[in-house]
Amino acid sequence: MSKIGKQNITIPDKVKVVINNNNLNIEGPLGKKSINIDANLFDLNIIDNKEVSIKPKKINDDIKKLWGMNRSLLNNAIIGASEGYEKILELSGVGYRASIKGKQLNLQLGFSHDINFDIPEDINISVEKQTIIKIKGSDKQQVGMVSSNIRGLRPPEPYKGKGIKEKGQYIIRKEGKKK
Repeated sequence: MSKIGKQNITIPDKVKVVINNNNLNIEGPLGKKSINIDANLFDLNIIDNKEVSIKPKKINDDIKKLWGMNRSLLNNAIIGASEGYEKILELSGVGYRASIKGKQLNLQLGFSHDINFDIPEDINISVEKQTIIKIKGSDKQQVGMVSSNIRGLRPPEPYKGKGIKEKGQYIIRKEGKKK
């Protein structure tokens, strides 16, 4: 049995969930999301517009894995529609700074040129203090992907710790050369 899949998902007051054939349509104050669930494998039930439960029609090892994953995808979509997701990135290094120019994030990361990162439509990016970037959105996967793409432009290096890192991320530091 899937420990995660057995738990029901509570629906906040602001969010509306509707089942259409294989699709689960989730609508909230921060956006809409449609999730396709295989009706041959799972039964979806909405209990009094307060909870959503997902149960497999038959249980084997492969379906147990899918059960927990589908429940997590539903939960992430409901949380994204009601509260949204946020990641905070920190730039550390001399002369490293960020700014927003139109629909692009302009980054100065110690290269000979500036890097312009195109901001996707569903994502909001704000810059505070030139060294802190806040990424907000309703889709958890897209927020994480944008965060990962920005971090990949200049990953933190282990000697001085310069680069782009997530807030609270611990960088394993190395000792430099010894005489």
